[in-house]
Amino acid sequence: MTGVLVGLMIAAFLVVAISVWRKPGKPAADPAAASAFLDTNRSAAGVTQIASGVQYRVIEPGNGPRPTDSDTVRVTYVGLLTDGTVFDRSDAPMSFPVSGVVPGFSEALKLMPVGAKYRVWIPPAVGYGERGAGPIPGNAVLVFDIALVGIDGAGRAR
Repeated sequence: MTGVLVGLMIAAFLVVAISVWRKPGKPAADPAAASAFLDTNRSAAGVTQIASGVQYRVIEPGNGPRPTDSDTVRVTYVGLLTDGTVFDRSDAPMSFPVSGVVPGFSEALKLMPVGAKYRVWIPPAVGYGERGAGPIPGNAVLVFDIALVGIDGAGRAR
């Protein structure tokens, strides 16, 4: 009987943990909708698309060096869904490794010189994919407004 009770308690814990992590009520987005959005957005004025499908528009060009995978960057950002819902934001510059974020965000950072501000659209395949994360549904296009404030690499600020 004790084994059954422990099993039920573990199952209940897992159900609660998964529901909190996945935020029920946020069904996965339709992958075709993400493709259609990106196809339309690609032809908007000033939007460039790179091989991975990441799209960006330069808001301010910047004039400093560009980070590499081995660098740590200081950025401010706002993360949105295509409907304008904000899912994350930095209130002050944040530091993190270029290689420590989703692949599409990392790719965008490596395009940006210090001082630049970009709007970036990240396809699900180089974002959170089919699974999503927290308030971000699966198959979601991620939209970021990113300002690259600085680079710390190999122990020196740039």
